[in-house]
Amino acid sequence: MGSGLKMGCTFFFALLIYVLVPGCRTENGNITVAVMLPDNLKYSWASPRVLPAIRMAQEQIQKSGLLRGHTINLLNYSTEDSSGSCSEIEAQIIAVDTKLYNKPDAFFGPGCTYSVASVGRFASHWKLPLITAGGPAYGFDKSEEFKTIVRTGPTTTKLGDFVSYLHTYFNWSSRALMIFHDLKQDDRPHYFLSEGIYIHLREENITVEAFPYEDPPTFNYKDIITFIKDNGRIVYICGPLQTFFQIMKLFEVEVKNPEDYAIFYLDVFAESLSGDIPMPWQGSEIQWNDPIKLFQSVFIVTYREPDSPEYTAFCKELHKRAMQDFNVKLEPSMMDFIAGCFHDGFVLYAKALSEALADGVSQNDGINITVRMQNRRIWGVTGLVSTDRNNARYTDFSLWGMTNLKTGQYAIVGHYNGTIKEILWSPTERIQWPKGCPPLDNPPCGFSPCKEDHLPVLGIVAVGSGLALIIFGISSFLIYRKLKLEKELAGMLWRIRWEELQFESPNKFHKCAGSRLTLSQRGSSYGSLITAHGKYQLFAKTGYFKGNLVAIKHVNKKRIELTRQVLFELKHMRDVQFNHLTRFIGACIDPPNICIVTEYCPRGSLQDILENESINLDWMFRYSLINDIVKGMNYLHNSYIGSHGNLKSSNCVVDSRFVLKIADYGLASFRLCCENEDSHALYAKKLWTAPELLIYDRHPHQGTQKGDVYSFGIILQEIALRNGPFYVEGMDLSPKEIIQKVRNGQKPYFRPTTDNSRHCEELTILMEGCWAEDPAERPDFSHIKIFIAKFNKEGSTSILNNLLSRMEQYANNLENLVEERTQAYLEEKRKAENLLYQILPHSVAEQLKRGETVQAEAFDSVTIYFSDIVGFTSMSAESTPLQVVTLLNDLYTCFDAIIDNFDVYKVETIGDAYMVVSGLPVRNGKLHAREIASMSLALLEQVKTFKIRHIPNNQLRLRIGIHTGIVTVSQIALIIFIHFSVNLLVLKKSWQVKAK
Repeated sequence: MGSGLKMGCTFFFALLIYVLVPGCRTENGNITVAVMLPDNLKYSWASPRVLPAIRMAQEQIQKSGLLRGHTINLLNYSTEDSSGSCSEIEAQIIAVDTKLYNKPDAFFGPGCTYSVASVGRFASHWKLPLITAGGPAYGFDKSEEFKTIVRTGPTTTKLGDFVSYLHTYFNWSSRALMIFHDLKQDDRPHYFLSEGIYIHLREENITVEAFPYEDPPTFNYKDIITFIKDNGRIVYICGPLQTFFQIMKLFEVEVKNPEDYAIFYLDVFAESLSGDIPMPWQGSEIQWNDPIKLFQSVFIVTYREPDSPEYTAFCKELHKRAMQDFNVKLEPSMMDFIAGCFHDGFVLYAKALSEALADGVSQNDGINITVRMQNRRIWGVTGLVSTDRNNARYTDFSLWGMTNLKTGQYAIVGHYNGTIKEILWSPTERIQWPKGCPPLDNPPCGFSPCKEDHLPVLGIVAVGSGLALIIFGISSFLIYRKLKLEKELAGMLWRIRWEELQFESPNKFHKCAGSRLTLSQRGSSYGSLITAHGKYQLFAKTGYFKGNLVAIKHVNKKRIELTRQVLFELKHMRDVQFNHLTRFIGACIDPPNICIVTEYCPRGSLQDILENESINLDWMFRYSLINDIVKGMNYLHNSYIGSHGNLKSSNCVVDSRFVLKIADYGLASFRLCCENEDSHALYAKKLWTAPELLIYDRHPHQGTQKGDVYSFGIILQEIALRNGPFYVEGMDLSPKEIIQKVRNGQKPYFRPTTDNSRHCEELTILMEGCWAEDPAERPDFSHIKIFIAKFNKEGSTSILNNLLSRMEQYANNLENLVEERTQAYLEEKRKAENLLYQILPHSVAEQLKRGETVQAEAFDSVTIYFSDIVGFTSMSAESTPLQVVTLLNDLYTCFDAIIDNFDVYKVETIGDAYMVVSGLPVRNGKLHAREIASMSLALLEQVKTFKIRHIPNNQLRLRIGIHTGIVTVSQIALIIFIHFSVNLLVLKKSWQVKAK
């Protein structure tokens, strides 16, 4: 018995060491993944919802061949107890048993926070990855304790980042209240969701008062209202929807000034907005007194649900498989987003594992594989999956607010981009603050009514009179400004009637408008049409307004709704007056001719100039153009407009004074429309778009200031290399391929080529800074302006010298162009004259060149030679057409070389007939008979040795006739006719002797 007990203990300790000591296993071609999830659908990470998503990812990986040679085995375990709740103990037992008996390479799940914590500690000790879209708690950011946990779903830390940005934006820097539901049992979801807000705001030195509450039977909800009234005005509430309604009902009854509050309800799965018309109170049975007034100060915070076609198809397939595999009908909800996060987490793990295996790393080296998932970006069904150094995913959120005060309808007023940590506000939907501005987080008199100070009656009267006078003056001024503003808005001074636009110059100088669409070097679908009328080239759709040439940009909309937002934008556009921004003249809103009318710049766009190789640009000229862009963008960023959003070289135009101006800015609501373009043209337009904006199918039209800086960096490369936008040396990529590489965001980040041999090193530093992946690392235009001034010493010259240098540069380009065209003309003229001399006699050709009429001329004594081939008719019948042509070509080439040695002129060849004359057109006295006779003998001698290619054994014979007499020469329709004084036909038939 003693030995048996000893052996049992030995086996137990060996088994314990095997389980607890990491790395005690061997590798094979199988990859085992243990999936640990609860079955209860009250959890967003329930097995019937998540497991089909993981299987879809598994099939995608196998189909793509990412882990070729390896097979993925999925093990599914339930981590809930008998009551249907998450069980921390059950999760621990399953993890240890799975490690002992199945030797998994990775864990997926659990989702519940306490289960993730316990299993995560085991996984970190075993050095195995644990990937989950749950576990939102702040404590998992401690990388030293949870080394191998990767969270690909939303986390409370990222929610805290969003709220921190919100407080900075609205200048709430003093106090906030955090009210959360907490029963201290199960997974405590509302406690852990609120945790990140509490910690982040306290790190910003903001006083945060926390107040937990329970279900109504055991808790007095009036205590919550008292707490709110006594402690703060910026309130965050996180709890079940029905408890939120009860709190708001008491708030409506107890609080008489709801407009002084801003209440944010953390409804991450958008349960309160599930109706056809999003209004949070609709799902409640409570009788509200005035819900619109009450909820005007209430905002809903949700996860941002992807709107891509890939996510839509994923959800459809997910619901189908849940019914097939689990007989569970899933209703469409934001919880599908969590399933998508598990799907993308599985793909992320597979990619990291594939890279590790390719580098010879063991498949169960969780530390190495986890490190490969840090600071990583991939594109999944939920959009961009971007992780930080703690392997937590950057999360996007949506902020909902009441935008229609008549119906109480809610809409998204802003999206928080977790990657760039910035809110992209909606261009069409605005927050309707009850007081017209955000409430104060710390009122001047605190959270109690202000106490009255006892002043003497005279002092009270004096102070009151002074205040009344000041208030009257300020009110009068504000009323005057308000009336003036309303008058300007109502007057619509920007409006242009379609009939006021003319498309013919009043003095007929331009016959019609022309256009030039920049021709991309990357094979885009843009065309190029240049029309020249008079002395100008028109590079855009143009017309005339009040006699001035203007540029007209049509807007692809059927009608324009003149909302107050649109009217304000049009007014501010009309107020913009800056030398480096194209002047906004007005807009036409007469359907279907909806267009924007701006200043016209006749020199075309910067892209046109850069692609025109005939224009030589020295670096002084290039720096001048760069400075113009920087000045224009710096002004734009400090104006009401704020940013451009579509900066590119084709939107930088040059006027007649060679001053570059920024075009196509502002009017975000006016231009907002759906683009119906082919994919190539759409991707070609995005070559200047920053990577953080490419994650959206349609990024906000107003863009961001940091996005404009990225676009400026791409333009810098265009100016420096003149090889088109986003030139990459040695790679011929389509715009779509370029956009995909930039959007993926994998290191090294995909950027255009720089070449220090063609520009200074400082310019390379500026370009790389402008297109940095992290928007926070990009400089703003005020710093760019200073940076360029440091290495562009020539740019400090006076405006007059700069303008004269530009004009001189342009004049030199024109001189070179004229000289080049002149040389081409002279060359073509020489070729034409040579051809004319070959057709006509030299004297006749000279007369025709001078425009003179060739007069008929008589020659008293001329000798004519006429010959043909003996038996040519029968020879032609026995030969192919090509052989006949070859024979004649060889023979007359030979004859032409011989007659050049005699004073003769070849008249023509017709078929086998060869006609030569001497004494015409240049008289040679009595030598003409001798020249013709000598030539005839030379031709006869040459024929004796002439070989016919296709019948070399046949001897060629000539029949020759010679006659001397009077000849008259005339020119009719450029053809020379020679009239003989004798009948040449008789001469040919009667006097010729064969071969003599």
